[in-house]
Amino acid sequence: MTEKTTIRCAGCGIPLQSEDKNIPGYAPESTLSREEAICQRCFRIKNYNEASSITVDQDEFLKLLGGIASTDSLVVHIVDLFDFEGSIISGLQRFVGNNPVLLVVNKIDLLPRVTNWNRLRNWVQKQARESGLKVIDTVLCSARRNIGFDRVVETIGNLRGSRDVYVVGATNVGKSTLINRLISDYSDLKRELTVSRYPGTTLDAVQIPLDDDRSIIDTPGIVYESRLTEIIPRGDLGSLLPDKPLKPLTYQLNEKQTLFFGGLVRFDFVEGERQSFTVYASGALPVHRTKLEKADALYEEHKGVMLSPPGKDELASMPSWTRHRLRIPKGSSQDIFVSGLGWIKANGTAGAVVDVHAPRGIKVMLRDSMI
Repeated sequence: MTEKTTIRCAGCGIPLQSEDKNIPGYAPESTLSREEAICQRCFRIKNYNEASSITVDQDEFLKLLGGIASTDSLVVHIVDLFDFEGSIISGLQRFVGNNPVLLVVNKIDLLPRVTNWNRLRNWVQKQARESGLKVIDTVLCSARRNIGFDRVVETIGNLRGSRDVYVVGATNVGKSTLINRLISDYSDLKRELTVSRYPGTTLDAVQIPLDDDRSIIDTPGIVYESRLTEIIPRGDLGSLLPDKPLKPLTYQLNEKQTLFFGGLVRFDFVEGERQSFTVYASGALPVHRTKLEKADALYEEHKGVMLSPPGKDELASMPSWTRHRLRIPKGSSQDIFVSGLGWIKANGTAGAVVDVHAPRGIKVMLRDSMI
């Protein structure tokens, strides 16, 4: 075991390991004895022109970012529109120094076709500013549907000049899709991959050489455990991650009514005039309505069965719920955002008090309405 950890990837320099495909440095054990063994990520880039997704936790990721400020680079930050506040790297600015940041907002195909795209772009820019992010430009796209991706590649080409390109983002935001497109457009992969080492960390990014002797730097995806998608059992991810345009569901609720989103999240309309709430979440996630006075008993009786996911076998692995009390001001247009689940738009203007019960650590907040 000790011997294996001293073998480094000939492509990116990271210590190789053969235990876990999902963490950096994985290579099949049969390849570790080769003279120039490389990790699976470098192998896929070199042989298939394809980057694969590797993830790290938040602390390791922030160490990795520490060297960007001293470079002359374009930083491409990819966020997930469906989970905007959950996937944006709010502390990015202090790591990139004076380097320009291009914000690429993916998964716009999930929004209804009647969406006002100019309004959405303004909303994204406002939310980014409030998160402390200064961006040189914003591009909306869909990696899955190849919508706006030509504009993304064109904008990167215009902005980078002779700079390297760092691509950063959380897990499941579409980072690998963008890198693969950049590889096909700009990279000459006849050259070897180069080592990219950063002071203060043993984690290595991968440099993908470009035709002008610059590089795309593929950083691992950051894991934010404040997102439901990171803590839910892997087999239940399909219930949370929408793969087609959202079909908003509107509920007319009286005070003291409750909505259950499977057994993952509970929404209580605690106080306010009768009003409607519109749910933007995956159509695969069942929603059950009940009276607030019956909510506790309903959950205890039906969690893991009618109220699922998670199922009975997975309940023990999930954190217990924390209650978040949110006060929606009168006359405002607000979303109740739950990271990884989606959001609930409060359609009334009379104000309301709501409680959201979500697994401990999950980001829950009020924000200006996206739509």
